[in-house]
Amino acid sequence: MRVSRLGPAAFSIEFATEEELFAEHRAHLGAGGLRLPCDGEELPLFAPLTLTLRLAGRDEVAATARVVGSLGGELAIALDGPPAALLDALLAAAPVAAPAAPSAAPEEDPEESDSTPEGTLWERLRSLNRNQRLLLAPKAGRAERALLVQESDAQVLFALLKNPRLTLDEVVRVAKSSFLSFQMAELILKTSQWIGNLDVRLALVHNPKTPVPFALRLLPTLPDSEVRAIAKGAATSMALKQAALKRVQGYS
Repeated sequence: MRVSRLGPAAFSIEFATEEELFAEHRAHLGAGGLRLPCDGEELPLFAPLTLTLRLAGRDEVAATARVVGSLGGELAIALDGPPAALLDALLAAAPVAAPAAPSAAPEEDPEESDSTPEGTLWERLRSLNRNQRLLLAPKAGRAERALLVQESDAQVLFALLKNPRLTLDEVVRVAKSSFLSFQMAELILKTSQWIGNLDVRLALVHNPKTPVPFALRLLPTLPDSEVRAIAKGAATSMALKQAALKRVQGYS
């Protein structure tokens, strides 16, 4: 298993063979975890991670995880979602097309490839000033977006939401951001293909940065179990908790 660190909270993981993947699944992956070498910046407990996994010769599979421990220079992480689904996705990923014969060089799709090696991508992005990051965000490729979604600049995150290639998982990451702004929450709320996703709605409702009127508007769209959890105390505001209590008690 080859692990590359793309950024402070982003890792690329490649399995050389199916046998190696199955061995890792038996050891850790099947229990919903992984151990990653950590020779750079340490991460706090429960810090969110962005993972890009692949079986050699196949397309990438995106995943998210959280740090649950640090042991002898390794990070112990817990994957979000069922591990069996991740294994199936890795095995079902489409084979990467073989390179074309060296005639005319085909135009490169920035979403599928990046001229910058993985090891230097984070350094390149760190060297960009704010205006350059604002210009990059709406057209960034997959690897760049995995780093930009961790931005602490709300304007850069807002520009990232204008990227037509943005995936639902990336929208969820933005919706969970502690740097969420009114404009970002409003744009997510107004984009039907995003707000129609339950994970996006949950991320907004549980984010203290989401304006209370937006959270109240989303409350009736949540499953009863989520509404009960909010009513019992998992609320970001008293107004949201009271609204959840009313729904639980049948006064909505």
